[in-house]
Amino acid sequence: MMQRIAVIYKRLRPEALRLAREIADWLEARGVRVFCMENPDEADLIRPQGSSFQIPGDLDAVLVLGGDGTLLSVARLLEDRTTPVVGVNLGGLGFLTEVSRESCYRELSQIIQGNYEIEERMRLQVSVLRQDDVVFNQVVLNDAVVNKAVLARIIEVVTTIDGRYLTCYRGDGLIVATPTGSTAYNLSAGGPIVYPTANAIIITPICSFTLNNRPIILAPEATITMKLKIPLPHVTLTCDGQVGCNLEKADKIVISAASTPLRLMRTPSINYFEILRTKLKWGLT
Repeated sequence: MMQRIAVIYKRLRPEALRLAREIADWLEARGVRVFCMENPDEADLIRPQGSSFQIPGDLDAVLVLGGDGTLLSVARLLEDRTTPVVGVNLGGLGFLTEVSRESCYRELSQIIQGNYEIEERMRLQVSVLRQDDVVFNQVVLNDAVVNKAVLARIIEVVTTIDGRYLTCYRGDGLIVATPTGSTAYNLSAGGPIVYPTANAIIITPICSFTLNNRPIILAPEATITMKLKIPLPHVTLTCDGQVGCNLEKADKIVISAASTPLRLMRTPSINYFEILRTKLKWGLT
């Protein structure tokens, strides 16, 4: 029986706040202690004076109310903690927030009774080295993307795997994705769909100038190093589509599997392939 659950709801969404309060009352009536909080703005977390936001320790679960973007940001807040997470989708159908608003109480009844499974989702450790100093460091669940902000400019990204030269990608940029992130930007760029519990790292070029530069799937032990062949202004690294940094001359991006996966909770009624078919509209004529 679960005893301590944090309910984190999408910021600036009144309907999310209302649902959070309703779920908190429902859980507390069943003997669960609830910590209810609004998901913070990324900017609030990096202000010099710091942030008062803190997810309590010793939780049995974290319940996220919002969309996939909200769950991605909460996953970063959890960092290397192993607390399992479940998401309730308040927008369109999500790949990560798999529980619908209409079925949330049914699914929560299963969860607090222990009728669920844990899926471990691989994450990536992404670092930017500038003259041997780490100027950016982030754990991501979906992807890390190197791309340009200026149109009509091709960037060249020299890429090595475990210290061995792979190729120099020429195009609009490069995506390094997890299996979870394979259905995000990677899919839009023509990359493969990989089952989300697989352990693999996907590299997909964005609008490659050379048509024979194709996506590649690497072993989870691989370490990817990227740097710009010719330094250009307005080239950025973006993680999970939410946080990142501007790249400067001679910056080196190093990406490998994170030490701690994200643990997602799933009840028997959640079917990944059904979500995949519905989201991608497979079988529709």
